[in-house]
Amino acid sequence: MTGKLSFDDLKSRVADGSIDTVLACFVDMQGRLTGKRFHAVNFVETSFKETHCCNYLLATDLEMATPDGYASTSWESGYGDYIMAPDLSTIRLTPWLEGTAMVLCDVLDHHTHAPVPHDPRAMLKKQIARLKKLGFDAMMATELEFFLFEKSFEEIRKGNFQDLTPISGYNEDYHILQTTKEEHVMRPIRNHLFAAGLPIENTKGEAEAGQEELNIRYAAALDCADNHSIAKHAIKEIAWQQGHAASFLPKWHKDRVGSSSHVHQSLWKDGQPMFFDKKADLGKSELMDHYMAGLIAHAPDYTFFLAPYVNSYKRFAKGTFAPTKTVWSVDNRTAGFRLCGADSKGVRVECRIGGSDLNPYLAQAAMLAAGIKGIEDKMELAAPTTGDVYADAKAADIPQTLRAATETLRNSAFLREAFGDDVVTHYVRNAEWEQEEFDRTVTDWEIARGFERA
Repeated sequence: MTGKLSFDDLKSRVADGSIDTVLACFVDMQGRLTGKRFHAVNFVETSFKETHCCNYLLATDLEMATPDGYASTSWESGYGDYIMAPDLSTIRLTPWLEGTAMVLCDVLDHHTHAPVPHDPRAMLKKQIARLKKLGFDAMMATELEFFLFEKSFEEIRKGNFQDLTPISGYNEDYHILQTTKEEHVMRPIRNHLFAAGLPIENTKGEAEAGQEELNIRYAAALDCADNHSIAKHAIKEIAWQQGHAASFLPKWHKDRVGSSSHVHQSLWKDGQPMFFDKKADLGKSELMDHYMAGLIAHAPDYTFFLAPYVNSYKRFAKGTFAPTKTVWSVDNRTAGFRLCGADSKGVRVECRIGGSDLNPYLAQAAMLAAGIKGIEDKMELAAPTTGDVYADAKAADIPQTLRAATETLRNSAFLREAFGDDVVTHYVRNAEWEQEEFDRTVTDWEIARGFERA
């Protein structure tokens, strides 16, 4: 596919002057691209080996505050360095930025050069390696939903984030006429991302005014997370270039549908789909049963990685296509988990719990850990739920607040086994701080608009 570059390709383009800037990026806890802009000559001569960053970058909040309470970094320890090690297999063009290429980095300990265990990319790699030992590869796809607004980020900020107006005036789900009016934003998003080497499938209007969706073809789990993070970043930059703000806030208005990030997943071996068994009911294999049973049983434990902020939980509302129950159903969008592609090689499970604010590395790592646990313990899958799952009083609830999700994370034995105590404790502190900040700063205006204290 066009857009991906080898290191030799990059050096050639730097030599002929077509690339003068290299973005060296890693993904922080919030799922944002963080890093440096290198003069391309310096990068290909020296910095392709490694560069450095402050270790607080994996211990900040959305506002880049440096909370206390983290064991990995603190004022007491002096905020030292991490190594950013470019993964040269991820070099690609960034066609929406003139003369620019991008590379993703792994985050290493400055002294030992070992992966930093709470680095989101390292966490996903660890679960991929565990799955590989069982003989399987994970294939995943994420859906990116977001809102476009009439005004730019700068105009909205100067207006104190009030009186936001979506780019369209009505529900535009699959609406061709309305999305034609938005092609000055959405067409460059599709084309620039495709030219950057992402396997873009399509964009469409979603089920609210100004709501969009980008779909990227399924890929190996790490590639899926890389694609998601790059796409999310690019959407914001391209929308800004066109004078609009793109928001991935899961619930920007109490009366409007929220934005999700559904995650489709299946396991493969030697190029064959291991979730498919043509002789079995619905075409799903016993392996798929075990995997799904683990996903569902442990969903409360990892909900924080699907819904990491106070606002995330405002999305879970009856009749909005956002789930409220941790059960599965067949091709039913009211359930937390949906079986898609029944009786075909494309049979897979879609987790519908995650919001548009999730970090794809953390979400995928947690779900893989749950699925692996289900396989290892040979967990039995309950029968599917039918009908309107919102009305199913017997079905288990998704944690309804950040506080509740934080407690299930804190007490999760399976996640501590999968990630390590230090990693879980790190993200518990992240969750605690988000709640503390909300409690300190929430205003009467926000409370009146549905951001009530959890």
